Amino acid sequence: MRRLTPRPFQVQLEQAMGQLAKDQAARKDAEVNLERFKLLFKEGVIPQQQLDTQASLVGQSDGAIASDQSQIDNAKLQLTYSRITAPISGRIGLRLVDAGNIVHASDPGGLLVITQLQPISVIFSLPQDQLPQVNAKLRSGVQLVVDAYDRDDTAKITSGKLQTIDNQIDITTGTYKLKSVFTNEDNALFPNQFVNVHLLVDTKHNLTIVPAAAIQRGPQGTYVYAAADNTAKIRTVTISQTTGDSVGLSAGLNVGDVVVIDGQDKLQDGTKINPSPASGANGPARSAAPPSSSPGAPQAGTPSKGRAGGSPR
Repeated sequence: MRRLTPRPFQVQLEQAMGQLAKDQAARKDAEVNLERFKLLFKEGVIPQQQLDTQASLVGQSDGAIASDQSQIDNAKLQLTYSRITAPISGRIGLRLVDAGNIVHASDPGGLLVITQLQPISVIFSLPQDQLPQVNAKLRSGVQLVVDAYDRDDTAKITSGKLQTIDNQIDITTGTYKLKSVFTNEDNALFPNQFVNVHLLVDTKHNLTIVPAAAIQRGPQGTYVYAAADNTAKIRTVTISQTTGDSVGLSAGLNVGDVVVIDGQDKLQDGTKINPSPASGANGPARSAAPPSSSPGAPQAGTPSKGRAGGSPR
């Protein structure tokens, strides 16, 4: 909080309070005289006009008191302006003015910018084909979980909740925007930070997970090359879910089967191969994962990209 000198406004307040006390005393005197004039009028000592004049003096005193009270309220308001208080808590940026600079009330830049960090929002986009599934979850009251990952999409930064969906689709990209909110208690997210967003819409069970590089498509549909007895065998598979570099299969492979993820263009059904273990996700072959829960974006969508946005004030 910054404080400007309040002395001019304090003087105005004291003057207004003094005028109020004076007018209150004048009203009290006018009211007492009015009661006296009422008795004299009943006895026929004074005319009606004199009684009405005294009653109008009481009304004038009431108006003066109301005006004095408004002056007091205005002086108190000016006193509050002498204290510059931040409307939100957050991080203060580099100051925009230095000691000795001349500032005006009409300056567009202000003294500084405060950016709210807790909570913080992340805006990201998804293809319009995924809108019905996400919207259905929100309409049913389900709180969808949003995970923010680093630029390399390898390390999870923090988790939040999906707050709302934009009211229109961008016709140039065929995507729609979503807003998620993170408590950001540890300040892990920073305004305008680039993040990869993972939106968990649904969880499917009993799927066999294979690398996306193993999936092939041809006249027979979707298939993979499975390595059995050093021989490549075509296995027709059914894709149930795709998330990032992983594909969930509901049929076509068994747990423990080995699939080829590199060099498929040189293979045919029955080709002899010499499989070797995959080195990370880019090796020549890789075992299919055991059945597990496969959380992911709706409609096999890849994780979206977004930026954290605070609320600058």
